Amino acid sequence: MKKYRDFSVSLHYQIETVMDIEGIKRIIAGDETRTLELKKTTGELKDGMHSACAFLNTDGGWLIFGIAPTSLKVLGQVVTDKTRQEIANALTGFSPSIDVKVEYINVPDAKNGEQVIAMYFNGWVRGKHPFTYHGCPYYKPESITKQMPQDMYDERIKESDPHKFAWENKIAAGWTIADLDAKRIREAVNLGVESGRLPSTAIGAPVEEILTKFDLMVGNQLKNAAVMLFAKRANGYPQLLVRMARFRGTDKNEFRDNQRAKGNFFDLLDASMGFCFKHLELSGKIVGLRREEHLEALREALVNAYCHRSYDQPGESVSIGIYDDRVEIANPGQFPSDITIDSIKLPHHSHPFNPTIADVLYLSTYLESWGSGAKRIMDECKGQNIKEPDWYQEGHNVVIKFARESMMSGEQPISNRHDADMIPTSNQQQKTVLSVLLTGEKHIQELMDVCGYKDRDSLRKSVLNVMIEKEWVAMTLPDKPKSKAQRYIITEKGKNTI
Repeated sequence: MKKYRDFSVSLHYQIETVMDIEGIKRIIAGDETRTLELKKTTGELKDGMHSACAFLNTDGGWLIFGIAPTSLKVLGQVVTDKTRQEIANALTGFSPSIDVKVEYINVPDAKNGEQVIAMYFNGWVRGKHPFTYHGCPYYKPESITKQMPQDMYDERIKESDPHKFAWENKIAAGWTIADLDAKRIREAVNLGVESGRLPSTAIGAPVEEILTKFDLMVGNQLKNAAVMLFAKRANGYPQLLVRMARFRGTDKNEFRDNQRAKGNFFDLLDASMGFCFKHLELSGKIVGLRREEHLEALREALVNAYCHRSYDQPGESVSIGIYDDRVEIANPGQFPSDITIDSIKLPHHSHPFNPTIADVLYLSTYLESWGSGAKRIMDECKGQNIKEPDWYQEGHNVVIKFARESMMSGEQPISNRHDADMIPTSNQQQKTVLSVLLTGEKHIQELMDVCGYKDRDSLRKSVLNVMIEKEWVAMTLPDKPKSKAQRYIITEKGKNTI
């Protein structure tokens, strides 16, 4: 007996198998299912093609004419040249076009040579274009054929040609080069040149030329990727946001700190790392993120989150949750079709969700080779002899979870401490400021955000002025200490204190 395969409760011969009536009987033994549609005659050919389209867009299945759906009686029908022509014409109504073998199976002891007509349609493969029949897509949520919802169809269209339909490659209407942070662009170029990933000639190149070579422009129009990477402000882009929370204990019932930050990739990364520096230092030993000078794994995870997230939904954002026992980073999106929760820790090919953004971040050394992010995170953890993180899917978010200890030896858990003990000391705030300034000069508002201050004068008096006196930090405009253009930078002496 030839091999056959199981779909739901139905038995389905391989498409290349020559069918006979016994094979038909085995297929229809379980009545109609998600993978089986029965029709009495080709008088229902149009409805049958709708079901076939649904098979093509779901799990595949058999379309069989000449069977009574309720009684499962094998009836057959007289097949003429006209019948064959009608079927051939009907099969041309699919887009993309299909090649289907039509089986004509003789019914034993039929008076007029009746035949059963059977066709098998392969199921949809993720990443392929969805099928339509005469312009309309169908699918099977269960055993019923329905018109495919528009959002499902649009999502499959995007997956079929991600580069063409990607958010990152859409035109940023109304945006110009003047709306971008030229300093951030130059910093990215300098890092690329220093690493050898960009030629030295890129240093003096005009910004427009750089953006063009980064594939961030179409003619004289900016792409969304350019805004995500280098925008001065996130106006009109609500997805350029990170939500950050420090929870008391191990659940979300009570906040200790709850912040948001808006901006381009570099702004969000700085704010994220600053928030982590601020809160992780309080908890002592960190499993997976041991001390603030050992947050490379966390930083890599954040870079990956901003780079590979889905930006299509404006209301969605990256989120960081710090608990007593763990740190979780969630980014909107799904695992690629060929990657699972288990296989992400194994060597794999990279299919970046945002290849244009990923390429710029690679050239500027924020990313290493594509597909190495998970490995780099695990290598950082292994180098510190600490536990690897876990990845999982939660709704429309990919989450990476780092475990951490909630206490040091002899130290009470954070959730049991008196509130006064949880307020960062000035020394701790100084370390936070120095760590953030390592990424580049900062406005006082940026430092207020990462240190949790709401008053500028308080931050100046309690933290910044002390660090300036120690010559750890300097002002870009020392003669105008309260200027709106004032920025703070770390000195060589300050770098040596970290």
